Amino acid sequence: MTQVRAAVLAALAFAGTVTAQEQPIRIGVLNDQSSVYADFQGRGSVLAAQMAAEDYGGRAAGRRIEVVFADHQNKPDVGSVVARKWLDQDGVGLIVDIPNSAVALAVNEIVRQKNKVLIGSGAGSAELTGSKCSPNTVHWTYDTWSYGHSLARAVVQRGGKTWFFITADYAFGHDLERQATDQVLKDGGKVVGGVRTPIATPDFRPSCWPLNLPEPRWSRWRSRAATQPIR
Repeated sequence: MTQVRAAVLAALAFAGTVTAQEQPIRIGVLNDQSSVYADFQGRGSVLAAQMAAEDYGGRAAGRRIEVVFADHQNKPDVGSVVARKWLDQDGVGLIVDIPNSAVALAVNEIVRQKNKVLIGSGAGSAELTGSKCSPNTVHWTYDTWSYGHSLARAVVQRGGKTWFFITADYAFGHDLERQATDQVLKDGGKVVGGVRTPIATPDFRPSCWPLNLPEPRWSRWRSRAATQPIR
């Protein structure tokens, strides 16, 4: 009887191991595939992830690597729904890309709650390594601190001391403006005002027409969005 029981337990353990090995490692590419960030991330990021998996042999730890993807539409609520479904139902263990910091900050908290992994290669807000820092998130590529401080310092040093901000009205734009403003003021410049525009605004001229700037020479800041030059 003891031998039968041991054999059954061994068979169950082996079956569990086989089942676990058959489950693929799923990586979810979550980004904008239909709007302002689709051209330079979008399906291109999906293809890059698929090529990386193929370069690695398509397997890790004896399991297949599978890449899934979704369009977050630049909406935190849409991105959150996708992330929860992936992590709770679809067996995704890693979410990557996420251009749009508002979406990334929402998904960052979900990933932390679920104890999974997020690599934010498209999100820029320095809050991901600041007040919203998580042991489950890797912030990759760049952030608003480096962009805001380095560019503001360089422009002020070259004489661009009077600033007016045209800012994309979401988490990335707000943080970028804040970082740049800190550096402008630190280096002796001044900010005379600013406006905030919806994401994907193609033409900023209507935002500027009613403005009465105190000086004709001023530096402008365009937060990450599809734009046309101001003429």
